[in-house]
Amino acid sequence: MNASHATPPLSAQLLATAEAIRAVLGGQSLSGHLEQVPATLRPATQALSFHAMRHLGFAREAVGLLVPRPVPDALTHALLLLGLCLLESSLSHAEGLATPPGTPIYHEHTLVHQVVEAAASHRRTRAAKGLLNAVLRRYGRERASLRERITAQPEARWNHPLWWITAVRQAWPETWQDLLQAAQQPPPMVLRANRRALSRDALQRRLQEAGLASQPVGEDGLVLEAPHPVREIPGYDQGWWSVQDGSAQRAGTLLPLADGQRVLDACAAPGGKTAHLLERHTLRLTALDSDAQRLARVDDNLRRLGLRSPEVALRCADASQPADWWDGQPLDAILADVPCTASGVVRRHPDIRWLRQEEDLARTAALQARIVDALWPTLAPGGHLLYATCSIFPQEGEEQAIAFMGRHADVRRLPAPGHILPGSPEGGDGFFYALFAKTP
Repeated sequence: MNASHATPPLSAQLLATAEAIRAVLGGQSLSGHLEQVPATLRPATQALSFHAMRHLGFAREAVGLLVPRPVPDALTHALLLLGLCLLESSLSHAEGLATPPGTPIYHEHTLVHQVVEAAASHRRTRAAKGLLNAVLRRYGRERASLRERITAQPEARWNHPLWWITAVRQAWPETWQDLLQAAQQPPPMVLRANRRALSRDALQRRLQEAGLASQPVGEDGLVLEAPHPVREIPGYDQGWWSVQDGSAQRAGTLLPLADGQRVLDACAAPGGKTAHLLERHTLRLTALDSDAQRLARVDDNLRRLGLRSPEVALRCADASQPADWWDGQPLDAILADVPCTASGVVRRHPDIRWLRQEEDLARTAALQARIVDALWPTLAPGGHLLYATCSIFPQEGEEQAIAFMGRHADVRRLPAPGHILPGSPEGGDGFFYALFAKTP
């Protein structure tokens, strides 16, 4: 095997993952950091850091209990957190306890040794080898009593910030525990067939021929039996499909459209919903986003799927400032997939729970109201606006819909799913949809 393609040693994987944890605790998104990780280390770093994010509450409480003094170096702290996450899951597995699919499992002594080796390989953590070794070995010896004390704390029990736990419990008093537990499970991989390239049934047959089993979901989706690298799935370069969760695919079917209509996707990046609308209808569509780099991804996705045309315009602008992008001609339909806390997609982005702050909920809710109020005058009488968020918090969903109707006299609410919760029969990620018609 070429040395450049050899699997890096576990100690290197652990150190790279600790760097990722440190980045998240410093306020950087995990996906943004992973883009900077060397290609040989990226798959392992992603898997290990996702696991760490799903168990960070437990690990933080454990460090606080086992290390009475603040850990002076952020990278050493991250290595401690990672080591405790992995040690707990490995010991649970050794006891025969159920662990989610894909959970990284190691022999206790191997793991401790490799964490110490990772520390020894970096100048900033080298002096902490003894601390790491002592803490991890003590946890292994005293796990039963320590674990009971650790999980008595809500953040360690549920692996979410306390404010998040409280918000979910207030919003969904009957199912809050199920929702927090659902966030701990790796999500399924869902494809959306590009019906301009081939039917969903045809795509399912092609996948079956390649040994990939799948089940239909919604009108255009296929849930893979097991996740698979996108480049190894037949039809990626040919634009046969896109990766899109089943709940997100609902947007393409809920907005009433007809060929030739003027349509706005108000917060379009990365372009999954834009593409779905164009796969189902021939539209004069404007895809709007305030981030030029993310808008470039919309362009890339549309070109791969064969959907780029002179009838599709990409505009970098703020949706809440129509004077910067609207030509004054009324729109027939608007998709407003507005910014939110992304609390509904925490299975796919487990760092979100640790990046968000309690005050973000009110801030995003205010931004959402500002955007939809600015978009409403651009809609023609008889037109439709689909309000969407990937959030389970009512402040960003049902409460927004009610408040919006209270601010506008010329609005009629039409049937739509409302809140879709993770783990519900309706689909995958948490989402909210409200459909409005503009009365003449």
